[in-house]
Amino acid sequence: MAATESSRTMLDVAAHAADSKGAEDLIALDVSQPLPLVDIFLLATGRNERNVAAIADEVEAKLLEAGHKRLRREGRAESRWILLDFGDLVVHVFHEQERVYYGLERLWKDCPLVPIDLPTPAE
Repeated sequence: MAATESSRTMLDVAAHAADSKGAEDLIALDVSQPLPLVDIFLLATGRNERNVAAIADEVEAKLLEAGHKRLRREGRAESRWILLDFGDLVVHVFHEQERVYYGLERLWKDCPLVPIDLPTPAE
């Protein structure tokens, strides 16, 4: 089963919110095949703890504003790896070191990428 249109819409909201706060290396993985309760993982990197927290806060605010219900949030106190669970979409906002250490891309390498449509930065 592939990610639903609803989860792709949530991904679009979350990715734009993360990008607006300077998130780097955004990757979306379609995990609907191995995980029947989740469609997409969005992975994003922040440069430091403040940036990680700002990215997660903005993603959460924009998804709530769009009418999506947050089921769970973890890691906000340390802001090294914040997990936002919105059911069909789970957002992982990492500090650079945690992203490399945990390597979720390696763990889920068999899952297809979901394209993220973000505006190209002005030069």
